[in-house]
Amino acid sequence: MKKITLFYDEMDSPIGTLLLLSDGEAIVRIEYGRLADLEEKLTTWAKRFIGEPYFVHQPELIASAKEELEAYFKHQKQTFSIPFKFYGTSFQQKVWQALYDCIAYKETKTYKEIAEVIGNPKAVRAVGGAVNKNPFSIVVPCHRVIGANGKLVGYNGGLDKKEFLLKHEATD
Repeated sequence: MKKITLFYDEMDSPIGTLLLLSDGEAIVRIEYGRLADLEEKLTTWAKRFIGEPYFVHQPELIASAKEELEAYFKHQKQTFSIPFKFYGTSFQQKVWQALYDCIAYKETKTYKEIAEVIGNPKAVRAVGGAVNKNPFSIVVPCHRVIGANGKLVGYNGGLDKKEFLLKHEATD
């Protein structure tokens, strides 16, 4: 298996510690938590999609992404321009790209609406599964996806974080 270096840094945020990973060219994941707690999960993911990872703490490679996230939390930024790469199945990548492209700041969409956006209106459950695996918390706005009944449902980081992010954006 090909060995790869993944660079990381962690940052404090109003919703807890965020872990940012880069392949040296682009951000490849933003996760809730610390590397020490997520290393096994991230190793499994990397082996499936990229190669056997070696994690290196390299804050300089993550600095611009951290700055954009900090600006978001200070209500100074509504969109992100950091370079990122999706590593997942082709279906997941299609869903994640739809989230990024089609859900504006302060807006929400249902899982059904995302299924329609990707041209697969019957794939509501599969869309839910892909949204749950979103590798870019906050930047790819899976927190803006709600149930058909308008309620907050499912969020990989926890519903408390989803609720915080939606309220945060609503107070701009």
